[in-house]
Amino acid sequence: MKYLHTFLAALFLLMGSEAMAQDASYPANYARAPRFKALIFYSDTAEPAHVDFAMQAIDFFKRLTYGDGFILETTTSVEGWSYERMKEFSVIININTAPGSAESRAIFEQYMENGGGWLGFHAAAYNARSTNWPWLNEFLGCGQFYCNNWPPQCVLVDLDVTDSPITRNIPEHFVAPESEWYQWNPSPRTNPDVEVLASLSAKNYPLGIKDVISSGDFPIVWRNRKYRMAYLNYGHGDREFTDATQNLLTLNAFRYVVSLDPNGDPFKK
Repeated sequence: MKYLHTFLAALFLLMGSEAMAQDASYPANYARAPRFKALIFYSDTAEPAHVDFAMQAIDFFKRLTYGDGFILETTTSVEGWSYERMKEFSVIININTAPGSAESRAIFEQYMENGGGWLGFHAAAYNARSTNWPWLNEFLGCGQFYCNNWPPQCVLVDLDVTDSPITRNIPEHFVAPESEWYQWNPSPRTNPDVEVLASLSAKNYPLGIKDVISSGDFPIVWRNRKYRMAYLNYGHGDREFTDATQNLLTLNAFRYVVSLDPNGDPFKK
């Protein structure tokens, strides 16, 4: 009798869910299977602060999979990957590194040029002369790495756009946790294909104690309209996931990139 009651309860719950699913006015959308696949690509041999960030970022995104809303895989190498394998993922999350060999870079470029999704943090976009990857500059929509503050510190962030899906529920001004911040030259703001969403306030200058930045345009969150991507400048150390506002910004950027999947917005299915 106990098992019969359990079965009937489950049956009624299923019938109720079906009825709600057919009701256009019902406000929720429950997934019956994982909505999409995401890949975290990171280095476990980078500088310690970048590895610390990677470990905490993996934990952050794993928490988002609770309930099997999507499938998350992680890898420290994409060497030998084919385009067919890479395009299984709706989004690639580059935590602290980028493809290094000519072959893996070519596959990554093919993936992005054909509608692939990308969410990048901090060092994943490092593009000084030593990286020797001109396409990365085009993809990011900015020039090379120009300078950085040191040591990592908290900063006042100003939103440049308040109605973007990435920023519409974020305070217009907020203090971000301590990080090392990269400045680029030319700034992505000079690129007509780029929409800068948030920047370091000029009120932060002089920025740094050892390495001091005293001026310059300082975008830290942006998207290049030519691609399905978003870049977040933070990602140094173990303090990055201590602030709810910045965590929400990260979540928004993730959802935004996935929502533009060429196969359709999985959150509306």
